[in-house]
Amino acid sequence: MYWFSRIVVSSLAALALLAHLESGHAEGSEILGPGDSIRVMVFQNPDLTTETRISPQGTLGFPLIGQIDLKGLSSTDAAALIAQRLKEGNFLKDPQVSITLLQLRSRQVSVLGQVAKPGRYALEENTPRLTDVLALAGGIAPAGDDTVTLLTTRDGKPTKLEIDLSRISRDATLSANVEIESGDTIFVQRAPVFYIYGEVQHAGAYRLDKEMNIVQALSIGGGVTVRGTERGIKVQRRAADGRLEKIDVQPADKVLPDDVIYVRESLF
Repeated sequence: MYWFSRIVVSSLAALALLAHLESGHAEGSEILGPGDSIRVMVFQNPDLTTETRISPQGTLGFPLIGQIDLKGLSSTDAAALIAQRLKEGNFLKDPQVSITLLQLRSRQVSVLGQVAKPGRYALEENTPRLTDVLALAGGIAPAGDDTVTLLTTRDGKPTKLEIDLSRISRDATLSANVEIESGDTIFVQRAPVFYIYGEVQHAGAYRLDKEMNIVQALSIGGGVTVRGTERGIKVQRRAADGRLEKIDVQPADKVLPDDVIYVRESLF
């Protein structure tokens, strides 16, 4: 079930990225903000063509009309505002203005931890979903956990959300695939592991799936060798007070993160 859900989530992310690449930007759909680089062009007035970056205050200095506040406007609305100011100032009779977004810096999200390409990414869509942003970061790395931590601000309050990606494949409404906002931080922690040693085919550290039991853990390690026995399996586990203790377990017992499973050699 784990591998099925992980494949579905990866497919959703890939489809989201493909749709993003194929759709491009609808003209005028971008919301401008501080730090964005833009090109402003005035039809039949090439001397007014301007390539610049919007100031931290959200303003733009434009020839003839001076400073103009573009923060929060779409590129279409910003172009209309510049045209209006040029007309009101009697600089041009019927100006036709267009704005092209060259680089988006005002709306960014951080993706950290166990992803293929950690870093900061521009939110080029107005309401991207979690899988959209994970796709931009190249998806979850093999060592990444299914549970993603989202640090965000909702209703003006800092909020920490723990999101189980496997729910996205199970939930028909996709409610777990939350919308991502500018300034959010997505953190993918390392998946929990367990260890096997002793009389098993392949000793070592392995990823711990949810609800995994001792028998399933041993099968991942290739099973018990001909010299080993499943009777009297020992697990070294950290207790609540931090001490390491050795306990006897049954085949159906649940494996916990960082468990060390030891398979003894058969005496007969």
